[in-house]
Amino acid sequence: MVADSRMQRGQQWLKTLLQLCGINANIKAELESTVTGAGESKEPDSYWLTIDEMNLTPEQIQVLIGPGGAVLDAIQYLANSILNLNQPQEQQASYTVELNGYRVRRQAEIRALAQLAAQQVRATGREVEIKSLSSAERRQIHTFLKDFSDLETFSRGKEPHRNLVVRLASPE
Repeated sequence: MVADSRMQRGQQWLKTLLQLCGINANIKAELESTVTGAGESKEPDSYWLTIDEMNLTPEQIQVLIGPGGAVLDAIQYLANSILNLNQPQEQQASYTVELNGYRVRRQAEIRALAQLAAQQVRATGREVEIKSLSSAERRQIHTFLKDFSDLETFSRGKEPHRNLVVRLASPE
């Protein structure tokens, strides 16, 4: 039942936020199934809150996603901050806000960027710097490449000019 209340809370919060912006849209919520090799995960449950675009105009969709996904990222950041505020650890959750397949497409692009950077580093031995990523996207690449023991990743610079660097791992 705990999972359902977090899901409903997220769904209701996003619906209300959109209504306050003059947008009436349904929100579909589902628990993202993450398989961890270690069995029990310390990560909070992750919910996808998908804005139903059926009643939205192309302009509304464009505004809600924003340039480079900036508005969708901001809504997602607010959702995670507000919905977890003053919640006990077991009531906290991770929320991904999706609209018009943007997140799924962007995740595929991010994975392709990570794979290309890994190939370039291995081929040249030189570090590769990836620019223009949000903090969430940098985190996705860190997570994706952490399984490659011959590579290491870190962030360099200060927002809004913070970049992700991929390089050969230093021998221990």
